Amino acid sequence: MIVRPRPHWLHLLFVRRGSLLWRIVPQLAFTVLLALAVVVVHGQLFSWKVTLTSSPFSLMGVALAIFLGFRINASYDRFWEARKLWGQVLIESRNLAGQAMAMTGPDVQPRPFVRGLIGFAQVMRNQLRREWREGPLDHGTDDLLPAALRERLRPAMFPAALVLAWLGGELRGWRERGQLDAVAASHMTASLDRLGTALGGCERIAHTPLPFTYSVILHRTVYLYCMLLPFGLVDAIGAMTPAVVGFVAYTFFALEALSDEIEQPFGLAPNDLPLDALVAGIEASLTELLGETPAPLPRPDDQFILT
Repeated sequence: MIVRPRPHWLHLLFVRRGSLLWRIVPQLAFTVLLALAVVVVHGQLFSWKVTLTSSPFSLMGVALAIFLGFRINASYDRFWEARKLWGQVLIESRNLAGQAMAMTGPDVQPRPFVRGLIGFAQVMRNQLRREWREGPLDHGTDDLLPAALRERLRPAMFPAALVLAWLGGELRGWRERGQLDAVAASHMTASLDRLGTALGGCERIAHTPLPFTYSVILHRTVYLYCMLLPFGLVDAIGAMTPAVVGFVAYTFFALEALSDEIEQPFGLAPNDLPLDALVAGIEASLTELLGETPAPLPRPDDQFILT
């Protein structure tokens, strides 16, 4: 995620990081060069003059903007729902940690359980980023989870669910030994269930992309529109055609690229969710509840990127 102070309006015009310019440079350059060629030949293909006006492009542009807006909204809904689910993980982890420290008997040491909640967040992050980042699924859990559990996580398809099952087993052990009363056990089990709900919601987002056919239709329409646009403008604005076409193409190509980037919010792209920072925030919060000093929270790098 890009995290930076909002620059001055003039500086904002020339910001590169976050503009998606480098991602769309090839197709943008091709479109501008095509518009320049159309100006040179004045809209004529061999001996045939392409007789297009700006009127159909005005109608098509409005419809295309509506479709792009729907695509952006659908992608942003996925991004924001994922962020809310991770917020739920933070809330329920705090609730469970507080309950483990306040409602268990004096002979219970709640620290392993609270550290296990941090381990759950780590494993959930690793599971959701499996497609984008190499490494074992128990990465970052060496001092958080038991060694036997970490061994079970490495070949698992859904390791975060195994961590939840282990946490549930800890609650069951406390209850059976009389170290946790029935009411407190019920509340803590409900919080564990809500952690499972948040995990399932994130898995749904990660494993269910937007319909591919819609992306194909929108992609083709955007490119055909931008490649035909010079023929509709050359007779009206002449030499300014490449500049206008470049501006329109940048807008449409960048919006399409942004919607594609945030559709899967758990990756490592600059506009994806900063899962490393979210997990670090959960760890810091629970570490403070234990009365310990947390590690400093991560900060954006020199490119203003927070992973």
